[in-house]
Amino acid sequence: MATIIRRHLNPICRRSLAISAAVRQHDTTIWTPTPIADVKPAAESLFYVTIDVSDSPDLASSYTLGGKYLQLRIPNVEKPSFLAIASPPSLTFTNCVFEFLVKSIAGSTAELLCGLGKGDVVELSPVMGKGFNTAQISPPEEYRSVLIFATGSGISPVRSLIESGFSADKRSDVRLYYGARNLQRMAYRDRFKAWESSGVTIVPVFSQPDDSWVGEAGYVQAAFAMAKEVYAPKSTGSVLCGHRQMAEEVTSILVGNGVPHEKILKNF
Repeated sequence: MATIIRRHLNPICRRSLAISAAVRQHDTTIWTPTPIADVKPAAESLFYVTIDVSDSPDLASSYTLGGKYLQLRIPNVEKPSFLAIASPPSLTFTNCVFEFLVKSIAGSTAELLCGLGKGDVVELSPVMGKGFNTAQISPPEEYRSVLIFATGSGISPVRSLIESGFSADKRSDVRLYYGARNLQRMAYRDRFKAWESSGVTIVPVFSQPDDSWVGEAGYVQAAFAMAKEVYAPKSTGSVLCGHRQMAEEVTSILVGNGVPHEKILKNF
């Protein structure tokens, strides 16, 4: 299906970037045409999508904090897709790209996006959201522990946080509980070594692991509840991104253990 629609879109998608930002009827959003630089598989049902923003300096420069998101629209497709920006702001500054981790869901705009290729043009909204304000869990000498929780494609903005740097190496306990169905559904495995070198301990949690898996199994919130490792709640911060139920249950556990609610960072 995506291939058929791609053939239909190509004459439009190849248009010049000189076209001004589009405003559809009843839509006051300013849309900026930008070309796709790359689309490649990330994991089962997940794709890495890179968008070239070198001809859109205002859009690129507006991305200053990890955890933010935007809307992406495909020409002739009515419903836009909300996507968290996975790349850190520094990468946008140096390489003039936005990188995304996109889950391909049947019948969605995201599925069509994952079927496009280099040179196809999509439209981006302005950067949105509050992002992860790590000033709330700084300085690292006072907030020695940071607990990070992500599920599925929710790892996308967490990547931007980790690679933006938040002094993880100066803290005593930085853990990332990363939930996925199984190893085949887990993106960014090639980045784990670098993340761990920066001071982040990664705890994979699989809800449907195969028989060879010997690590954490079940849901992220259950794995964390069993660990019961909130050593100094008043000097602990947290970052959450992923399924609503996970975020709500982890928040309840953290607050119940004495972590101040305002030290639990969310990007939504």
